[in-house]
Amino acid sequence: MIKAVFFDLDDTLLWDEKSVQAAFSTTCKLAQERYQVDPAKLESAVREQARELYSSYSFYPFTQQIGINPFEGLWGDFLDDDDDNFREMSEVVPTYRKDAWTNGLQAVGIDDEDFGQELAERFPQERRKHPFLYEESFHVLEQLVDQYKLLLLTNGSPSLQKTKLALTPELDPYFEHIVISGAFGIGKPDKSIFEHALKLVSLSPDEVLMVGDNLMTDILGASRAGIKSVWVNKNNKPQSEVEPTYEIQHLEEIYPILERLNQEQSV
Repeated sequence: MIKAVFFDLDDTLLWDEKSVQAAFSTTCKLAQERYQVDPAKLESAVREQARELYSSYSFYPFTQQIGINPFEGLWGDFLDDDDDNFREMSEVVPTYRKDAWTNGLQAVGIDDEDFGQELAERFPQERRKHPFLYEESFHVLEQLVDQYKLLLLTNGSPSLQKTKLALTPELDPYFEHIVISGAFGIGKPDKSIFEHALKLVSLSPDEVLMVGDNLMTDILGASRAGIKSVWVNKNNKPQSEVEPTYEIQHLEEIYPILERLNQEQSV
């Protein structure tokens, strides 16, 4: 009998990819207005510079372990996270942002460090203005909350993930527990964070279903912990060597899966 559903946050319930895209689009339009630069080319250049810079820092292996991507570094402050790596990140990110935008501008032929600083400060403001959710997120949670224990299992920095939840305050009340990799110490797909979540709800792996969009974190981690998984494949991505128990395109498709599992286990 399934008694709990674990949900991933980014690009499962929150449409983080769209939020980041909106922030890039608005910020890059400022450069178009000032320098007639192609905003799409600038965005591509800044993304490339951000990835390159991000991977050069000493805390990069830690961000990979916890699950913090370069674009989160372009708007997160990491001020409330009690860890030496997070403290280092909070000191470095202002320079990282400025350099990513300044170098991106240079890559498209614009040498203006002050403007790079201006764009670096604008991007976090724009990201906070665009907290997109998938339409079905609230409906699904509303349908499940009275029947199942709901737990949010998300990779990332505690302060940044809490900021995302604060921007969409309607989400938080649905969950009995919120587990953030940066607070736990290691992220998905390590099975220990899944085992920690199981202890919080006092359930065995066969009583839980994991729902997420990422094969290499959500689905692989669930598999390692012996938990059945639902891969939310909204964009028809090809499967890798990691196989989910179920694959859906929309969250509402979880209802018949839960019904089937509960019928099978009650027999």
